[in-house]
Amino acid sequence: MAYVIAEPCIGVKDRSCVDVCPVDCIHETEDSPQLYINPDDCINCGACEAVCPVQAIFEEGMLPAQWAHYKEINRDFFQGR
Repeated sequence: MAYVIAEPCIGVKDRSCVDVCPVDCIHETEDSPQLYINPDDCINCGACEAVCPVQAIFEEGMLPAQWAHYKEINRDFFQGR
């Protein structure tokens, strides 16, 4: 399972997670409201979760119910890229 970035990242985009990711699977665009984890590249190491200052990163199976749809939001960001 991959990690997923959820709602608390919106408007924050701290990038601490990007700095520690060993496989460079966290991305954004200039106009994206948050950061996104590529589920195909994530190795499930958890390094990003530990450094997120707003606790926006969750293992896919541990996403709080109110943010479950962020699994698809993260995956959709990478469709067609």
